[in-house]
Amino acid sequence: MSSLSGTWRAHPHARRSAPAWATRLLQFDVMLVMGVLAMAAVGAVMVYSATRYELLAAGMSPHYWVKKDIVFLGAGAVVMGVLAFIDYHHWEAMWMVVFGATFAALLAVMVPGIGTHNLGSTRWISLGPFQFQPSAFAPLVFTVVAGALCAREEGALSWRTLGGVVAIAGLTMGLVAKQPDLGSAIVIGVVVAAILVLGGARARQIIFLGLVAAAGAFAVIHFGLLHGYQTSRLTSFLHPNQHTNSTNYNLAQSKIDIGQGGLFGKGLFHDRQTNLQYVPEQHTDFIFTAVGGQLGFVGSSAVLVLYGLIVVRLWMIARSASDKFGSLLAIGAFALFSFSVFENAGMTMGITPITGIPLPMMSYGGSADIAFFAAIGIALNVGSQSRGRLSARQGPTLLAGPSGLR
Repeated sequence: MSSLSGTWRAHPHARRSAPAWATRLLQFDVMLVMGVLAMAAVGAVMVYSATRYELLAAGMSPHYWVKKDIVFLGAGAVVMGVLAFIDYHHWEAMWMVVFGATFAALLAVMVPGIGTHNLGSTRWISLGPFQFQPSAFAPLVFTVVAGALCAREEGALSWRTLGGVVAIAGLTMGLVAKQPDLGSAIVIGVVVAAILVLGGARARQIIFLGLVAAAGAFAVIHFGLLHGYQTSRLTSFLHPNQHTNSTNYNLAQSKIDIGQGGLFGKGLFHDRQTNLQYVPEQHTDFIFTAVGGQLGFVGSSAVLVLYGLIVVRLWMIARSASDKFGSLLAIGAFALFSFSVFENAGMTMGITPITGIPLPMMSYGGSADIAFFAAIGIALNVGSQSRGRLSARQGPTLLAGPSGLR
């Protein structure tokens, strides 16, 4: 046969001689990879649009921030590719090492001379010209920790496992909130809750989790464990039209920017709110306002649809995983992405509290970018191994292509 496909049909054993990496590559979820890379490209454009005029006004190159963002996104893509080829079962055996290293890094941040103080928080460790934020990786780490502990049990979770996961998660959340990084602490709680609930928690255990969460929230508020500005940000969405020149200034400007975008937006680089830097921290926490102001309702909807594609593919990987640990890893990635998108986009529109949770692949931030890409890489490995086992049971075939194209 003259065609390539015909050659493979004529020689069914030829695929066995193909390199293992090539076989694995064919089993990756292509739609998930393309969705993530497309979102990263949109994010780079939005970071550029949100920072160019500010940099020009300061006499700097308008490409300063976007160049750094592209470096971070590129590093994240490399991490995603590496983790996609590493057998995810290794993480199950190494969960204590991964947790220990992360916890040590979180403690190191609090040590004078090691941790770096910036914008009222001490969250970073300086690594030459870059800064590493351990709390950005904590939700992903707890995907591994909670997944490994829950995967040990078949069926319903024991109270011992549930209590152990809740205890170490609560300790870590407290340490992260102390920095303070309330957003990451909340995401840890959401990821752990999703894994516990979908990992076999019984009804009475779910009720217990709810009571623990309620008690924790009451204690935080009653004993004044939050700073005043944190309380104001968390409750701003309850009274969005008050204090618009002080505590609710960010929210007010964010809503104005998105509202002025209308149906199709003001056009790329033509949004007055963005160009005049009316929205504080627009290239980080409030990047979605740059989308709304410049691309309007249609562009914002397209971005959210693209995020929807990513979380749907993660959910499909979780459903088709060949073992419990793989399924829980994908569930953790699903919870991480879906909650981050909902919370970040929601806070810019005044429907959710302002927590500082970044928008995946779009908000500027090196540690967050790499953490999100890492979550995708692990999920890709889970999906590819599941498809590999399915293909092995069905017999070798090249023409079926990756399951991600179904």
